[in-house]
Order: sequence, then C-alpha cells, then structure tokens
Amino acid sequence: MGARVAVAGASGYAGGELLRLIAAHPDLEIAAVTAHSNAGQRVGELHPNLRSVADLVFGETDPGVLAEADLVFLALPHGASPALAADLPDSVKVVDLGSDHRLTDADAHERYYGGTFAGAWTYGLPELPGQRARIAASQRVANSGCHAVAAILAIAPLIAAGIAEADDVVVTSASGTSGAGKAALPHLLGSEVMGDLTGYKVGVHRHVPEIKQASGARSLTMTPVLAPMPRGILSVTALRATGTVTTSQVREALAAAYAEEPFVHVLPDGQQPRTSATAGSNSAHLQAVVDLDSGRILVTSALDNLGKGAAGQALQNANLMLGLPETAGLHIDGTAP
Repeated sequence: MGARVAVAGASGYAGGELLRLIAAHPDLEIAAVTAHSNAGQRVGELHPNLRSVADLVFGETDPGVLAEADLVFLALPHGASPALAADLPDSVKVVDLGSDHRLTDADAHERYYGGTFAGAWTYGLPELPGQRARIAASQRVANSGCHAVAAILAIAPLIAAGIAEADDVVVTSASGTSGAGKAALPHLLGSEVMGDLTGYKVGVHRHVPEIKQASGARSLTMTPVLAPMPRGILSVTALRATGTVTTSQVREALAAAYAEEPFVHVLPDGQQPRTSATAGSNSAHLQAVVDLDSGRILVTSALDNLGKGAAGQALQNANLMLGLPETAGLHIDGTAP
C-alpha cells in the first residue's frame, strides 16, 4: 500500500488531471476526492476519461476527511486555500496548485491579487538551483503558475550565467482555454474561441511578480494570449544580451543548466518547440536563438499547462515531499498528434 493522497477541488481541469496521474502512480493511493457544487456526483460523470476511478464519489471539502491523507493537493480557486490549509494538521503535507502562497512580497500580492496576503510557502519548481532539496524538506509547497514555469525556465539560467540582462525582459505567452478553468464564461465558448486569438490581462498579469521572484528578472513585460486549443502553452521570451553572444553560447548555457533534468529538454538546433509535442506530459521543451537584427536572445518554451504547468508539476513536488522517485507516475513523452 502506498502513500495516501487526497485532492480537494478534483472536479476541475487541474484536479481531473491530478486524478489521472495519481490513478496510474505505482506508490500512491487515492484517499479522498472532494468538490464544492459537484459533491455527491461520481468522478465518471465529470471526467468521463477517467475510467479507472469513475465510481469514486466527490465528497464535501471537509478538513477532517482530508486530514486522513498523508498529502493533500489543493486545486482550488484563488483565495480558497489558506483557510482550508490552516485547518489541516501540520503533519499532513500540502501542495497548493493555486496562487495564494507563491509570492514572498506582500506588496506585490496586493498589487496583482488584492485581498489578504496569506504568506509564502516553499516555491514548487524543482529545476531552480537548490529548490529540489527545499521542496523535499517541506510540509507546505506552493506549485508554480503555468505561464510562470515556461518563462522562468527560459530566463533564470541565462541571467545566472551572466549572458542576459535582468532588466527589460519581454514575455509573450499563448495558452489553451483549460488554463481559465471550467467556468462557463461567454468568452470561453467554442464559438468565441475557435478561429480567434486574443490578449488578456495585458500589462497586469498575475504571474509577473512570480516570474521576477523566481527568475532574477528585475523588470518584465508580459502579454498573455488566449489560443484556440484546449491545453498547452507556447511562450517566447526576449532578453537583452549582456554583450555579444551567439546562439551556440545561449543554447550551451540552457543545456548546461538542464543537463540532469528529466523533464526539461533543450531541443536540437533548428527544432522549434510545439505544444502538441508536450501534451499529456510533464515535459518542457526549450529552444533559443539570437535575433539576427536586434541581437536579443529569444527563448521559446512549450509545455502542457495542465501537466508541467499544474498537475504534473504538483505530482513532481509531491514525489519529492514523500521521498518517492521524482519521476514516478509522470510522463516524459507527449501524446502528439
């Protein structure tokens, strides 16, 4: 029998993806699945793809029930995690997929989120220097944001290597509609999204302070774009070089940073990342070039927003916290086409 895990908010997209991954995990057992308005329904009614756990029933989000697990995943709307986490014993490990505990700066939280600042937990991106050990030693981990992962993986090694400036970083990041959750909002209807690209939260996106905090960037402009696809993120990050730099030097810096990482892959020269190649996986694909005209460094990142951007990342963190192999239950290969 493996470690017992519970998923609060399991009726949403990220929660459903967590259930899919946990159900196939060799060392985990589902202790409880909870929901709010969908409590009392079978998992198979909301997630018809999950045949192996279709007969599980969503329960009420009761801290007493969740406390029976060794680790609890919180896949809840912003603002809902702090109160629930506070009602769980300190002995229960928690991974929060939401944004309540990512930021260390209360002023940045106020500017971008508003509401009460709940305090920072250990930041859940194992590929950052030293972070893997911190996650493994933590009882509370804040999962990284989906756009943030794509940008941080591109930025952090280049600033650390001294070949990219920390100022004037520009990120353009397109994501699939599942990143907005399951709410039946008019602008997310198929007839509105298909055949269309649109910017959203331009200049005020909540992942900006998170990216700066984790990557070392000092000033950052971000343009998120809603793309007509269910899942995936394609992000292009432009950085000013600290001096004359070649594409080979940039690629070598990225390759050196991620040489031992199972889920971050610097693609062969000339091969561009594609969202379809990362679908269903916990992998991130990176490519870098130096722009022929401006001399700027351009790093393209692709990942699955429900995988490395949410549920897969959360399971990677949970594996570390539970002392399990980091890659257990996670897919390196995507499902394209």
